[in-house]
Amino acid sequence: MSTFPRSPKAVPAQPRYGRIDLGLDKVSACIERATEWLLGRQHPEGYWCGELEADSMLESDYIFLHTMLGTGDRGKMERAVNEILRHQNADGGWSIYPNGPSNISLGVKAYLALKLMGWTADHPVLVKAREWILAHGGVTEVNTFTKIYLCTLGQYDYNAVPAVPPEIILFPNWFYFNIYEISSWSRAILVPLSIAYAKKPFKKLPPEQGIDELFVGGRENADLRLKWDRKQLIGWRNFFLLLDRMTHWFERIHIRPLRKMALKKAEKWLLERFEMSDGLGAIYPAMLNAIVALACLGYTQDDPQFIRAMDEFEKLGIDCPEGEPNYPTPTFRMQPCMSPVWDTAYAVYVLGEAGVGKNDPRLLKAADWLLSKEVRHKGDWAESVKDVAPGGWYFEFNNEFYPDVDDSAQVLLALNQVRNPRERYQHTISQRALDWIFAMQCKNGGWASFDRDNTKMIFQYIPFADHNAMLDPPTVDITGRILEMLAAYGYTRRDKRVESAVQFVLREQEPDGSWFGRWGVNYLYGTFLVLRGLEAMGMWSHETPIVQAAEWIRMVQNADGGWGETCESYDDPGQRGIGPSTPSQTAWAVLGLLAAGDTRSDSVAKGIRWLVSKQTPSGTWEESAEGRNGEAIYTGTGFPRVFYLAYHLYRDYFPLLALTTYRRVMEREVGAEQALL
Repeated sequence: MSTFPRSPKAVPAQPRYGRIDLGLDKVSACIERATEWLLGRQHPEGYWCGELEADSMLESDYIFLHTMLGTGDRGKMERAVNEILRHQNADGGWSIYPNGPSNISLGVKAYLALKLMGWTADHPVLVKAREWILAHGGVTEVNTFTKIYLCTLGQYDYNAVPAVPPEIILFPNWFYFNIYEISSWSRAILVPLSIAYAKKPFKKLPPEQGIDELFVGGRENADLRLKWDRKQLIGWRNFFLLLDRMTHWFERIHIRPLRKMALKKAEKWLLERFEMSDGLGAIYPAMLNAIVALACLGYTQDDPQFIRAMDEFEKLGIDCPEGEPNYPTPTFRMQPCMSPVWDTAYAVYVLGEAGVGKNDPRLLKAADWLLSKEVRHKGDWAESVKDVAPGGWYFEFNNEFYPDVDDSAQVLLALNQVRNPRERYQHTISQRALDWIFAMQCKNGGWASFDRDNTKMIFQYIPFADHNAMLDPPTVDITGRILEMLAAYGYTRRDKRVESAVQFVLREQEPDGSWFGRWGVNYLYGTFLVLRGLEAMGMWSHETPIVQAAEWIRMVQNADGGWGETCESYDDPGQRGIGPSTPSQTAWAVLGLLAAGDTRSDSVAKGIRWLVSKQTPSGTWEESAEGRNGEAIYTGTGFPRVFYLAYHLYRDYFPLLALTTYRRVMEREVGAEQALL
């Protein structure tokens, strides 16, 4: 890498080790603009909540749901069509992240949605989409959830989809296969889906709205059967396929002695989790499935439960009838959920780090809002963790049954930035959260998101598990954040639980020095969080794992000085750290290097210079995919290889944190240098 010219002499504003051709005054000005911009986005109630953007599957499913129910605002649905078209690839398909490869399930859903809205098969958009779909195997290649949705509109055969029998909810907790041994999000999706599978709703479409033309060789000749694993005839895949065939056989001959009991319990489970929540699980697919399940159970559209479920679902919508500056076409899009607790926790923490005072009324208001969101009721997590009182926080506005460890750790970091007049109250809540987080620690020392030791790999072989998200194993990114938080609350490696977590992340390091990122894209995310956690716990920066990680970060820096990584790295680890530079990922890389003790390299200097140069006059940063009609770059991860996210505030609070951390390190080194003079 090239070296930036040094200043000819050392001055306080530009120390001799500062390797960028701008002084800290410019960095400080950048920090000031970003701070004011972020403070200006605070809601009057005290929280922050940026948009959470995802792929066009959400708009396709929105049209599907309202078509099935005979409901919906036609204008919104027409604008949802515009949003679907906005995401179409040049090859005619649709991808799960901007500039990614087209995905068969998204393509079929989008094609169906357009036909449901009155488009004919000879429309050029559909002709191109159909060519791509047929070239990649047609309808039979879509995932289970898509197949079941197609069944409800008569476009697929219920006998050919993987069985999702509601009887699974009857398995006791001590039984190896029970619903609390799968991830919380899969649980919330599958329970209502099992009701739909049992009831088998059906709405006949006019022939012109059907998608028979998407079956290779025609629907009448299509082989819809699930394929056996011929490479390993005796294995879990074939075992579960055999059970699936048996389940379908029992369905056909109506041998279902426990069906009534199962549906009753599933309904009760559903309704219980509507309480104190913004819809089931407060996430889009679970909420949609819950609405379908209510309709299947006979709830009318004027029933209070149905109205509430639909209202919560519609709240996820963002309607832009006049268009937007970066995309003037009128659109309507759906968010997969909302992120107020997460965004508020990060905003408070970053603003505190940026120098906003601990007594600032804006931070105090945000802290009080966070405190009001503390979980005080036992949720699904308590089925396997019975020795601790409820505590912690969730991600959304209300989701009492599903607090998560990651949000809880970030909220604790945020609260540590505020001097609350109700000190005892805040301390009590923080201590409850700490106790809950420790109780959620997994056997191997790490932490997962919603559950403890949710690691039974056998579940990935179940036929309906093709959404690649059946489990919630411990991850290094969450564990790294928790280590940073625990250090802020006075914990050290002398605590056996802390040391166990440190050893977990060290064992998980990749051969090249990076760490995998489960909840952010990808190795840049995992690596920066682990490095910050290890730094907070006092690990020496010259330890081999730290040196290797820092070298990896420097190695994948782009020529322009920034860093980027695309979602492709989840499918191909060889692509780790490769992608166009983005503000959020450049900030992660800089934060990782600073945590590794690298304050003098050209890499850090170039990264800081890139962030400063890319800030807009208003104090924000832009993070849009090139040539994608204003689509944001996805740097957040929902489910690896399946579902990705763009947190619209990531582009703002992470660069602010990186610049702030850099300034603090530089000022500290200036002070140390001057003390020696």
